[in-house]
Amino acid sequence: MNKLHLATASAIVTAMVAGVAQADTIRFWTTENQPERLAKQQAMADDFNKLSGHTVEVIPVEEKDLGTRTTAAFAAGDLPDVIYHTLQYVLPWAEAGILDVEANDDVVDALQTNTFAPGAIAMAQFDGMTAAVPVDGWTQMVVYRKDLFDAAGLGAPTSYAAIEAAVDALHNPPSMYGFVAPNKVDENFMSQVLEHVFLANGVSPVSADGFAPFDVAATTEVLDFYKKISKASPPGELFWKQSREMYFAGQAAMIIWSPFILDELAGLRDSAPPTINDDPTSTELASKTGIVTTFGGPSNASGAAWADIRYFGITSDANTDVAAEFVTYSMKDGYPSTLSIAPEGKFPVRRGEPTDTARYIKAWSKLPVGVDRKAPLSELYAPAMINRIVGGLETADRWGVKEGQLSLASKIINSQAINRIVRQYIDDEIVAADAVAKMNAELASIE
Repeated sequence: MNKLHLATASAIVTAMVAGVAQADTIRFWTTENQPERLAKQQAMADDFNKLSGHTVEVIPVEEKDLGTRTTAAFAAGDLPDVIYHTLQYVLPWAEAGILDVEANDDVVDALQTNTFAPGAIAMAQFDGMTAAVPVDGWTQMVVYRKDLFDAAGLGAPTSYAAIEAAVDALHNPPSMYGFVAPNKVDENFMSQVLEHVFLANGVSPVSADGFAPFDVAATTEVLDFYKKISKASPPGELFWKQSREMYFAGQAAMIIWSPFILDELAGLRDSAPPTINDDPTSTELASKTGIVTTFGGPSNASGAAWADIRYFGITSDANTDVAAEFVTYSMKDGYPSTLSIAPEGKFPVRRGEPTDTARYIKAWSKLPVGVDRKAPLSELYAPAMINRIVGGLETADRWGVKEGQLSLASKIINSQAINRIVRQYIDDEIVAADAVAKMNAELASIE
């Protein structure tokens, strides 16, 4: 596992253009295994072959199997050269020796670290190096009716206070609900939204030493905020389905959702049409919608964005030089093609080049999205909104990442204890102090 010298890394693009004396084959594991996405990745491999002479074997892997397959391959000394993987594996694989941290860090340095979104870089730090190369990501969003906000003289929902003010002004059931907050305890959607709400107020259940009890004052602010938006939600068991349906019907002022809603908002997917009017292909709702990715609470005014980031990992068994050349191609000349695999969920974590700092954001905004119909995001949403969508990656965060406790944080989330106790609080079964004490008691036993 030799360190890829910076001079070598900087010469990667030249090598691709000039060709190489010996052609090699490397293996690339990808969890983007749908047929259409695989075809796009194979086309990129073919293009890389023409530029470099090297062959990339594109190997699909089920995301649910990636962890066990990688561990087994590592034990057998048979890792692929490059793996496309989620955030959850970066630090554990770096610690285990599965990733060639120095090679990945050199690729990032050669591409210039400041061309990447800071949040994506910060979440991959290991021993002062970037342990894997950030590829793409998405941030959870507050989706809101900007037309109604503007008419009521409301500011964008960038804080607890702004969201609560909008609820007070716009909540008028049953024709309009101020929010649709998930409350179905056994749905991961509730876990995801709650983590975002906790992060927004700077509250986390982990520290570098492991479990960290929730602060009573700051957590009470979280609980009170979630009760407020829950009381402004429709009755019943709510998760992503009702959230989208109510917003699409024009009966919700705000929801929290992933960016995979962006093409649906514009009537590009027949299985999830807007019903705000009689035309399921209408872009009316998209034109009335605003997006916020980062919002804050009273104890964390700077706020946070909940993000899902994906990475390229050059492994410890790799043909390091060729693997680095392929990753660099995929993040430079081939980067628009990388993002085109699923642009509605692949925000560019590398924003541009030093001489064209928004190059890849502009290219991404022009990529077609949609299922049954296609259109570029730049035709559906204004440039300022495109910048806000991508801007969430600047403050991207997740519980346990910076503390090196992502595994513990995941176990805490998966226990659903937070969901269950928050549900008891918003249903007025317990008071805030008891809810905080109950969460701390239950979470402390998770290892």
